[in-house]
Amino acid sequence: MIKAQVQPTATGAILFDAAQMPVAEEKWFQQSTDAHAAPDDAGGRGSVYFLDAPFGACVLRHYRRGGFVSNFNKERYLWSGRNRTRAFQEFRLLAKLHEAGLPVPSPLMARYTRRGLVYRADLITGQIPGSRTLAVRLAARDLDAALAIRVGRMLAGFHAHGLWHADLNAHNILVDAGGKVWLIDFDRCRLRKPAMSWQQGNLDRLLRSLRKLKAAKVLPEFESVFWHPMLAAYHRSLSDRYARGGR
Repeated sequence: MIKAQVQPTATGAILFDAAQMPVAEEKWFQQSTDAHAAPDDAGGRGSVYFLDAPFGACVLRHYRRGGFVSNFNKERYLWSGRNRTRAFQEFRLLAKLHEAGLPVPSPLMARYTRRGLVYRADLITGQIPGSRTLAVRLAARDLDAALAIRVGRMLAGFHAHGLWHADLNAHNILVDAGGKVWLIDFDRCRLRKPAMSWQQGNLDRLLRSLRKLKAAKVLPEFESVFWHPMLAAYHRSLSDRYARGGR
């Protein structure tokens, strides 16, 4: 069970899992020689680094802005209170999803550093060993109906729980060495009342990301081998869950 505790720092605070460490050390947020950059395919808008710590293999992500605003503001966010910082919100959402048994990385530490009316943020989560993104699997033409079914069931589990993903794309779906499917990058995500309108919007976003990766060109049978089996498994899983009267 995750035991979230807040530890003040000289310039902000760290939210950490006290079940994994007695105190939170700021040194783990430094891009030290012990950390190495993730591949470009890591997805998301943050700077991502892998590192080894006493509490396990981890992923460090520094929050960065996206879109037009990133041209003049790459990493600063407007301060509106500790609990509304991007890192603290993502940590707490991850904790809820993790406790619900959903396939997400375990939240370990979240930090913000404040200066006046702006702040910067970082998040450290557990690493998923031996995993590859759906985008990498696509590039390797390593997609099939069996994987499609697992992806569909995974997405249905999150949607039944009410998780709206702000950036559902092929880079944020991981498949580990054992074939288990995971979801990552919960910045700006939130829990909502399940509704097919926003759920379909999530699926449409995923399809757009796959098309952007030229899925039909890389894998000519993409729709019949992967996309349609995934949708069928997704809807079947949702129907089964609702028929049982719960998540």
